[in-house]
Amino acid sequence: MTETSTPRAGTAVRGSFDAVVEQHGATVLRVCRVIVGPHDADDAWSETFLAALRAWPTLPPDANVEAWLVTIAHRKAIDIVRARRTVPLEHAREPVSAHGVPGDGFELWARVAALPEKQRLAVAYHHVAGLPYREVAALLGGTPEAARRAASDGIAALRTRLTLEES
Repeated sequence: MTETSTPRAGTAVRGSFDAVVEQHGATVLRVCRVIVGPHDADDAWSETFLAALRAWPTLPPDANVEAWLVTIAHRKAIDIVRARRTVPLEHAREPVSAHGVPGDGFELWARVAALPEKQRLAVAYHHVAGLPYREVAALLGGTPEAARRAASDGIAALRTRLTLEES
């Protein structure tokens, strides 16, 4: 999903960037939730789009906008984790948000938050954000095969935990 036909000069930047926020905002919020948890996700989302707005005029026309935004979201979320020295909360309910689907999936989000970091991030980037393994690997610093394996192991662990809890 690239943004290639929209001009990026003058007032057109504002309109085209608004369309990018509309198109990719929910994906960015889901990634932020997985990395920092429901309480800090809105802050990470805001920081992501503020940084993206500043960099928008210099983004190459052929850039993959979704991957670019997920990369920014990843970095902003990690900054928040480091600054606040928190981990995603396991027992908090998700607040209502206009940018995603909060609520009933609380138990699943808690299980995702409990995964090892590489598995959690691989699951978030591939299964939640929809990025291909090649781009997940670039974000995590490995090969596409390693990213695929981390995501697969994460999904398997989630299935095992959820199946055991239902028994």
